[in-house]
Amino acid sequence: MDGRIAESSLGTKEAITEKRLTGVPAFKEWAIICASIERGGTSLIFRKGGIAEGAKGFQFKHRRFFLFPTYFHEQVKRTRLSGEYDITPRNDCVAVSLFAEVEFAIFLRDLRLIQGLSSLHVLQSTVLEERFHYDKPEGLYVAFLRAFHIFPVWELPCHASYGGCRSWVTLPGPPADLKKEPVLTDEEQNRRRSLCLAISETPHSNPVTYTVTEFAGTSQPPDPERD
Repeated sequence: MDGRIAESSLGTKEAITEKRLTGVPAFKEWAIICASIERGGTSLIFRKGGIAEGAKGFQFKHRRFFLFPTYFHEQVKRTRLSGEYDITPRNDCVAVSLFAEVEFAIFLRDLRLIQGLSSLHVLQSTVLEERFHYDKPEGLYVAFLRAFHIFPVWELPCHASYGGCRSWVTLPGPPADLKKEPVLTDEEQNRRRSLCLAISETPHSNPVTYTVTEFAGTSQPPDPERD
């Protein structure tokens, strides 16, 4: 696939921080979706854009980032999950427990293809339809992730800069002792990647593929493979 990001080889329980940075990117996602990613139930992120994304609209600006959980009332009803999976908001802090890498990202213009990816996420089909038809051009950005548990869980005080209808926020430099471990086995990750590519690369899919700019700007997430 043109614009695909090659999978990186990441060992188990690697240190996330080898150098301290002034800030690192985090992607805002519903807390219930973050929990599904953490359980291994979700491998995709869908986006159309928020009202504060700027003149260029939504972009997957970074290849590697932390996942920042967001809350609203009865999120579970926007998913295919039962009520037992509903999330209780935390008011004392933001608990960051996931790190993600985008393996590839595409813009899909065929709603049928998006519906064919249902085994890789937990959202209601009506939610995706709403996002698909919202604003022009019709379609959705889809990112296939490699997700990692981070431990210990990184707890940050709530801050006004994390609010607003935008997808990206900048977090302070992470604790030096953070470790990461893949959520899925390599075998399962490969199976899901193949499934996603098989659906999105059908002859009549008319996708737009693009490369995610790695570490755009000055705020970069730490990478244990770099010095």
